Amino acid sequence: MAFVTGLLLIDAPASALNNAGKDEESRYENATAVKAIRTREGAYPYVSSQAFKYWLRATLQKYVKNWNSSPVYRDDNIAYTDANPIEWWDDDLLGYMRAPKDGASAKEQRLEDPEYKKLTPLEKKKGKNGGEKELTITRIAPFRVGTLVSLAPVSITSNWESMNRLEGDPIPFSSQFYRATLKGSFSLDLKASGTFSYQNKTGFRNLDAVRVKIAKEQNLTHLESEKSYRLPLTERMARVSALFEGLAQLEGGAKQTLHYTDVMPALTIMAVTKGGNNIFAHVVGPTERSLPKVKVDALAQALDVFKNDILSPVYVGWVKGYLDGERASFEQALSEGALKDFKDKIVILHPREAFQEMAKQLRDNPAWLD
Repeated sequence: MAFVTGLLLIDAPASALNNAGKDEESRYENATAVKAIRTREGAYPYVSSQAFKYWLRATLQKYVKNWNSSPVYRDDNIAYTDANPIEWWDDDLLGYMRAPKDGASAKEQRLEDPEYKKLTPLEKKKGKNGGEKELTITRIAPFRVGTLVSLAPVSITSNWESMNRLEGDPIPFSSQFYRATLKGSFSLDLKASGTFSYQNKTGFRNLDAVRVKIAKEQNLTHLESEKSYRLPLTERMARVSALFEGLAQLEGGAKQTLHYTDVMPALTIMAVTKGGNNIFAHVVGPTERSLPKVKVDALAQALDVFKNDILSPVYVGWVKGYLDGERASFEQALSEGALKDFKDKIVILHPREAFQEMAKQLRDNPAWLD
């Protein structure tokens, strides 16, 4: 089994990339808070993995040719996608849970909705009252993203503004923002990409009887021992490489009209590995001044310990102009320091180029998807 594993840093110099709604601690009504983990040391702003995946979905739809996005249906206070990974690329790689509301009135309203009728039907079974019940299907996402958390605690600032483009008194409001470096981890399970289970187990029942029929009609490979169906290799490679083409152009984030933060990672480290554990999780941390630091000794240890598990070059995407002093130290460690034994294994590029090169590597090495 092979995985793309890595980490990324987002430079947020004055930002509010993921908000928590009303600031309950404020004495003012029009006050918005950012999401943050609060500890004794201080507040650690964060971006949820859900928010990051929203940015990625939107970027893929906007920029990546042939990316096939699943429609979304709102069922009162819940929402879900079509949950058909055979057709929709994001259902395949980003996972889903389609669990329609039960109850006679909700079901009747849903089944009569023309928008709901556009979705792939769900398998049904007889309920206790004699009616039919739609069965839930779920898929654990092959592409997983950790919460992006500030490397160090920061002081969160409240910015006071007002709406004054009207006669009379201006209307004041406030919103929080911060200066931080956000770090997150990611992983893509290459074998699971384009492979869909029909096991009757939560997270593994990707296909119901309706979708199994579609898989058979489209001649997907049946992995009987694994109770799964698999797309053709060319389509699987197209999907996983497209995901990294999207990461290469990542856009998004809240409060952009006020703070305009570039969420393209300023630094990323990634490789294809045999296992799903993230070998780069601890190679970046804060200095005593709370600034980001690449721990070359930690990276050297990871590359040595896992040398037999690393299948690709180690791509370091690093924007010139970001932490230039750290970059100089890193390059020195490659030439004559702790990383000198791995200089032929490490490739330093711009982050966009690193993601694009990973996409190319995935297209060129189909065996990694087995």
